[in-house]
Amino acid sequence: MRNDNEITRKRAAALSYDPNTNQAPKLTAQGQGYVADKIIQKAKENNIPIQSDPTLVQLLSELNINETIPEELYQLVAEVFAYIYKVDQQAGK
Repeated sequence: MRNDNEITRKRAAALSYDPNTNQAPKLTAQGQGYVADKIIQKAKENNIPIQSDPTLVQLLSELNINETIPEELYQLVAEVFAYIYKVDQQAGK
């Protein structure tokens, strides 16, 4: 049984992808509560688009930092990167 703090606790994950050095995106940060707030704050400070996807964050939280995402998550992560690409295009980047 989960208590209310576990249900409402914010979670966040950060991904990076460099097609020149990586075959797939990798997890660069993840956390909950205060750590999640710091991840989100840093993303905002650096104008990094943020997408809310609690299911994906839950799945990513099972990975280790700097671990490449498993093939099963490629589709979900591709959707996130497509969203980021669209936001960047709208911002003129």
